[in-house]
Amino acid sequence: MSPLPETPDDPLVRERTHLADSRAALRAMREDAESLDISDVTANWVNAEVLQRQIGERIKSLADLSHTPLFFGRLDYLHAPGADRAEGAAGERFYIGRRHVHDADGDPMVIDWRAPVSQPFYRASKKDPLDVALRRRFGYTSGDLTAYEDEHLSDPAEAAATSKLLQQEIERPRVGPMRDIVATIQPEQDEIVRAGLSGSVCVQGGPGTGKTAVGLHRVAYLLYAHRDRLARTGTLVIGPNRSFLHYIEQVLPALGELEVKQATVDDLVAHVEIRGTDDAPAAVIKGDARMAEVLRRAVRSHVTPPAEPVVVVRGSRRWRVPAYELDDIVRQLQDRDIRYGAAREALPQRIAHAVLVQMERSGEAPDDRVQDAVARNPAVKAAVKAVWPPVDPARLVLRLLSDADFLAEHAEGLLDEDEQKTILQAKPARSVKSAKWSAADAVLIDEATDLVQRTHSLGHVVLDEAQDLSPMQYRAVGRRCTTGSATVLGDLAQGTTPWATRSWDEALKHLGKSEAVVEELTAGFRVPADVITYASRLLPHIAPGLTPVASVRENPGSFEVRAVAADGEVVAACEESLRREGSIGLIAADARIPALAEALAAAGITCLGPGEETTPDTRLTLVPASLAKGLEYDYVVLDEPRAVVDGEPDERTGLRRLYVALTRAVSGLIVTHAAPLPGQLA
Repeated sequence: MSPLPETPDDPLVRERTHLADSRAALRAMREDAESLDISDVTANWVNAEVLQRQIGERIKSLADLSHTPLFFGRLDYLHAPGADRAEGAAGERFYIGRRHVHDADGDPMVIDWRAPVSQPFYRASKKDPLDVALRRRFGYTSGDLTAYEDEHLSDPAEAAATSKLLQQEIERPRVGPMRDIVATIQPEQDEIVRAGLSGSVCVQGGPGTGKTAVGLHRVAYLLYAHRDRLARTGTLVIGPNRSFLHYIEQVLPALGELEVKQATVDDLVAHVEIRGTDDAPAAVIKGDARMAEVLRRAVRSHVTPPAEPVVVVRGSRRWRVPAYELDDIVRQLQDRDIRYGAAREALPQRIAHAVLVQMERSGEAPDDRVQDAVARNPAVKAAVKAVWPPVDPARLVLRLLSDADFLAEHAEGLLDEDEQKTILQAKPARSVKSAKWSAADAVLIDEATDLVQRTHSLGHVVLDEAQDLSPMQYRAVGRRCTTGSATVLGDLAQGTTPWATRSWDEALKHLGKSEAVVEELTAGFRVPADVITYASRLLPHIAPGLTPVASVRENPGSFEVRAVAADGEVVAACEESLRREGSIGLIAADARIPALAEALAAAGITCLGPGEETTPDTRLTLVPASLAKGLEYDYVVLDEPRAVVDGEPDERTGLRRLYVALTRAVSGLIVTHAAPLPGQLA
């Protein structure tokens, strides 16, 4: 790393000058966008509104965030463009940053990290320099450029060394929401980030391997490489809960992407108000993929073979479609296996067509308007209602869960009697509105809704913490990307639901993406070595055969296990952590949260809840173990591991919850316990 003398010829001074010039160019780009006059280029008010919105988004994307480095690296290429050469001219250099910046002449001052010319910044190495002579990394303090570090990739005499600036950026204290990793993306992560839009990717990654960041940066890359297509079809990031989504919500805007929507699975299937809960056995059965076939049978059961002919009166003529012909039409629609609602909409047209055939045979010449009129004839409407009645998805699910005979009829050969009894309501609700729907019920309603009317498909979906989804939840997500692709992120060892994923092959099958490529990240950039080694003692018990994460952190961090006698000693551990720089998380079993909140208040310590944004003055978050997944803190105090395990319905789930809690620390972990530790940690 360079010293910091301020001389005119000092490279650091020149780089600071380029930073100042780049910021000025970005301001000019924003001012140009703000000064655009669209009054003479729009044909009507609709075009004006659309164009004005697009300009507004452009202005927002050009915001200069003072504490966010405009560029973080530089590439100096060896050769000019040519056959089998990297994209660059002799002596030409490119500054790599979060967004493209150009000067008044249109010449680039900062290249977007997603551009092809930027790729060697992440991929080049001593073994394969990719025509790069020098890679320079920059260090910043509060937005000011304060250091640089050079790698001469083409010089065989220079030994390869770990970048200290890279390590500092990875280990930089975390206060506030999750930040991007655009300056620290590793080669194996970059391969996933830049994978094509047409294929789906599943990333198995242990704690601290950066899988969430990889998924978010992949969205940013795809929007750069396929912006027009994804602007039409849409993108979506799905997380496990609102706290998690709030934690990650600033990553994409920091990369200049403002239009990506975020949701939980519960948001996707919010057809009814959730006011009830299921016990674990009922939730497991309702989340089983067999329920999809139960619902399909129940929906199709509403079709009744026609018993009467349809007689259409037009003027003085009567046209009769016999029952056997109606039956043929119905069977043809059933054999096509299209959505129930689509078939119901097609049925009156099919009947009208049969009438038109008779008209033509009698010498008439009916056109499409006549066919539409016949399809709207009261006799045809009555026949359609009798043969193919409308189906309300919520009412259908309510009937399945409250009518034992109806459920038994459609679950025959799929669910045994005990399983049927498990999901039947003890006190059936009188109506859809009065029913106390559970989260699993809402997923069933979403499945039934799709059987009636096709769900809209997006261009790309990112599904994070996927290991906790049930097969039916996977199907609900898969419906949102049937014609698009998906990035699935998760860790089998962190599955903490009774229906947690057993294998990615099985999960991808339910998602409808069996062809997805499964990638595994095993290099840990976040969790200190001592902490991940301790937590990995649980792996043989919670995910046998899974590769443990290997920490690549140079900073060993701090780790301690303390026997305590009272909550006051837990508070003391928090006070000790607060004397350090960064965010603090006190993680405990859900049942222990009220007592610990009282102890912190008695000690005069203000704490936040999960998802609330930390500030320099309030850096401690009190985290129920059930909400810790996906979050990270510089220092963690983990209270009573045994209580975390005992708070779950079974030991394996409890140990997985403990594994999650143990691996939330970036720089240090203190484990406090009055009860004996779980034997698996011995």
